[in-house]
Amino acid sequence: MNLIKIDDINAPELDIFARVTEPQLRGYYESEPGLFLAETGSVIISALDAGYEPLSMLVETGRLEIEAMPVFDAIERNCGKEKRDSLPVYIAEQKVMVNMTGYHLVRGLWMAFRRKPELSIEELCRGSRRIAVLMDIVNPANVGAIIRSAAALGMDGVLLSHVSVDPLTRRAARVSMGTVFQIPWAKASREESEGTSLIDALHSYGFKTVAMALTEDSTSVDSDEIRANDKLAVMLGTEGFGLPKEVIAASDYRVMIPMHHGVDSLNVAAASAISFWELMK
Repeated sequence: MNLIKIDDINAPELDIFARVTEPQLRGYYESEPGLFLAETGSVIISALDAGYEPLSMLVETGRLEIEAMPVFDAIERNCGKEKRDSLPVYIAEQKVMVNMTGYHLVRGLWMAFRRKPELSIEELCRGSRRIAVLMDIVNPANVGAIIRSAAALGMDGVLLSHVSVDPLTRRAARVSMGTVFQIPWAKASREESEGTSLIDALHSYGFKTVAMALTEDSTSVDSDEIRANDKLAVMLGTEGFGLPKEVIAASDYRVMIPMHHGVDSLNVAAASAISFWELMK
């Protein structure tokens, strides 16, 4: 292992871990398609198993012997012994990590990866029967939880509008428990996300669209008629405002989850899990 001791939080080797924002990482070193950071051993191993290229690693000294060892094994398993031996592994004491500017470290284990080219909407839809569509969901915890539910409950992929959080942000990937590397996803461009453009695109690929929305004509999500469709796209909106009105109107179905005790809605991540379960029956 290529262990490099770090005593100064201002060391340039730590820039991508501490002083470069996640949006900046997408174009760091003018590399295409950019970089991303993964944190915690399980998430890092999921990224390695999915074929992402590791570039460097930052480990708290006290976590090197136990938590980092399975990661080194995963590097060798996926990239070979030469990569394991040559990958820069920066190690620092806890006080250095705690004082690091920028992001708060989670469990003292980070890895920088090179991104893969992202799927297009057409590539995602080709061969898929059930996909989740995230419209302008900007909370990374919700994005990660929805993707985890989509993967666990058998959805074929996830489509995100341009405004929605990048699934490879640290928190989204961590909350997803690494499933962002296990289920296909695509992020639409700004133009592809305008108005009802995503609805129109999904219709062109043969999908019926299901808007999760509380409207006068909403039906219960446990609908045999809806399940009978060969291709379904489940449209999920933001916590505060839900789906845009034009998206609701343009969808083939409007569905809701029956509630009790005067509760009118669920957190979007919880609602997604219920809707995926019902529609995959």
